[in-house]
Amino acid sequence: MIANIKKTNSTFDAMKKIRAILVDDEEGARDVLENLLLRFCPDVELIAKCNHVLQAVDVINKEQPDLVFLDIEMPNYSGFEIVTFFKDINFEIIFVTAYDQYAIRAFEIAAIDYLLKPIDIERLKNAVARVVQQRNIEQQSQRLSLLSNTLESKQLKNIVISDKGQQNIVSIESIIAIKAQESYCTIHTTEKTYIASKNLKHFETVLESVPDFFRVHKSWLVNKKCIKQYSKSDLSIQLSNGLTTKLSKYKKAEFEEALSA
Repeated sequence: MIANIKKTNSTFDAMKKIRAILVDDEEGARDVLENLLLRFCPDVELIAKCNHVLQAVDVINKEQPDLVFLDIEMPNYSGFEIVTFFKDINFEIIFVTAYDQYAIRAFEIAAIDYLLKPIDIERLKNAVARVVQQRNIEQQSQRLSLLSNTLESKQLKNIVISDKGQQNIVSIESIIAIKAQESYCTIHTTEKTYIASKNLKHFETVLESVPDFFRVHKSWLVNKKCIKQYSKSDLSIQLSNGLTTKLSKYKKAEFEEALSA
């Protein structure tokens, strides 16, 4: 049964708020998230609670919410499948999940917000704040497609790189190297260069399932397929785009073994 939530009496407040629904097949989980939103997220107006995807589709068509809190593991249809019921996605989605570590890494790759059960209050507040500050439905649709493909194939082919407020879907194969610059990284690809406000450890973690990438230095992550020349004498690596990077002496043996693999 769809639970309708009492709307605010203030028209002004309602106009300012993010209109949201939540979808979860477990009543207890719905109640917990509702209480957290009421206590900690004043920018959210919860207009309905649904216990499966088809009910959520009906509510979305009627109410046109701004935001959907969506559990992933539900009977009949998973949370991901909700996108198949709409030609255009005109709402933001925050997934709620007790998923495994592979799936969580896939969320990070696609730059989509998720809440891991049990829900952390600060992460909930931050996720809502991002929706309040900036909504980009076209990018959301692209990210959902990337996430779905990654989870379905269990192979990482693309990642999302945020550069100057724009989210770019970048082919893994096109990445030549990633260079650390304090808390930022420069991502060199065959097409162009991106500047991302992520540290090198983030990209090393995201790409750990891709054997072609190797951390050659504290400041460099390189694609082995893009190595043009390697000098053992001065521990330098020349890449296909003309870049040259140093190889850490502590990585030499491991790197040479990886090259011959």
